[in-house]
Amino acid sequence: MSTTSAHVQPERGKFITFEGIDGAGKSSHIDGLARFLRQRGLTVRTSREPGGTPLGEKLRELLLHEAMHLETEALLMFAARREHLDKIIEPALARGEWVLCDRFSDATYAYQSGGRGLDRAKFAQLERWVHAHLQPDLTLLFDLPSAVAGGRLAAQARVLDRFEQERADFHERVRLAYLERAAAAPARIRVIDADQPPDDVNEIIEKIISSYCS
Repeated sequence: MSTTSAHVQPERGKFITFEGIDGAGKSSHIDGLARFLRQRGLTVRTSREPGGTPLGEKLRELLLHEAMHLETEALLMFAARREHLDKIIEPALARGEWVLCDRFSDATYAYQSGGRGLDRAKFAQLERWVHAHLQPDLTLLFDLPSAVAGGRLAAQARVLDRFEQERADFHERVRLAYLERAAAAPARIRVIDADQPPDDVNEIIEKIISSYCS
């Protein structure tokens, strides 16, 4: 008896985002989590926002270094995100890959609405328009007092971008907006105390993520 095998659609991958104010240390933990997941046999792609695609990286340069109107800033953030979703995130998830992304729309909420004062209704309209169908499966929010984060940034031997150069009160507004967002989505956003040694933070991350590897 002959049999035919149907094409099996791969199980959708997981979309995990890393968030936090500048200086919270989130970026340094992405590679560590990628290694942790690959050791468990998972295919992992790392990316960042704004950026992730050739066009997105060009927009990133503008966003990080050119002064612009608040709404222009928000629109460019979502333009880069739409390209990122189409070219990188959605295809990778469909192939069953896990996508680890340094920032996503929670950052736009925190920085453009919380920090800059973009009307939250306008943010919500853009979010619905660009990715009403998709939110991260899990968001790791690295929370840190803005004064501590500022000290970390000041100790770095590099030129800071225009967001990093903002005043302390801006970064405090961003932090509070992140926590507001987390309170509204507690099942998705896990708040991590980033004011502790990196090894301790890594241990927390691995405990959180282990439930997604079963």
